[in-house]
Amino acid sequence: MPRLVNVKKSVMAADEEHASFIRSMMKQKGVLMINMIGSPGSGKTTLLEKLLPKLHLRCAVIEGDVATSRDAERIAVTGTPVVQINTQGGCHLEANLVRKALRDIPIDDIDVLFVENVGNLVCPAEFDLGETFKMAISSVPEGDDKPLKYPSLFHQARAVLLTKVDVLPYIKFDRSAFWRDVQKLNPGADKFELAVIEGKGLDDLIGAIEDWLKDIRGN
Repeated sequence: MPRLVNVKKSVMAADEEHASFIRSMMKQKGVLMINMIGSPGSGKTTLLEKLLPKLHLRCAVIEGDVATSRDAERIAVTGTPVVQINTQGGCHLEANLVRKALRDIPIDDIDVLFVENVGNLVCPAEFDLGETFKMAISSVPEGDDKPLKYPSLFHQARAVLLTKVDVLPYIKFDRSAFWRDVQKLNPGADKFELAVIEGKGLDDLIGAIEDWLKDIRGN
């Protein structure tokens, strides 16, 4: 006879507890924690490389990757405290991993914690890390259909970044359609266009980060 099992507790309950702990810690410390989610090659690490030296706030970074410490090494060059998490095949970060990484972050001495999640538009959107909010990052070469193909991320994101807009003249990409779909899914999202190598759009993003930090601290 088949056996029926009634699951009365979420299988993710333990990780949810870790996320709750992290969220409480960030609130107590007044730290803005941004969970950066985007496909491989969308420009997450390059964005941090260019952003961190210009952002006049105390920052730290947690780098999530399946393997290697290459992204963490790139961030370390900026002088920013950084911890690498290798998931060894896992397609996303989990709160328990982030909580362990926080042991090596000078949490009392920072204003903003960036978490660069594993390159993926699906799994990372489903896991709460205790972040202040999620940031969706999509690049022009990926195509203009990403918001509707991966609606969960774009629906949840507080901010949506379209990167690599400098290649628009060379790639078939309907900019209006992209932002129209974002608007349908998430009318309240903050929206940015960036050409990171050229520095385009960074000042607007820096201003927004400063405002987000003021919001969480009640300034």
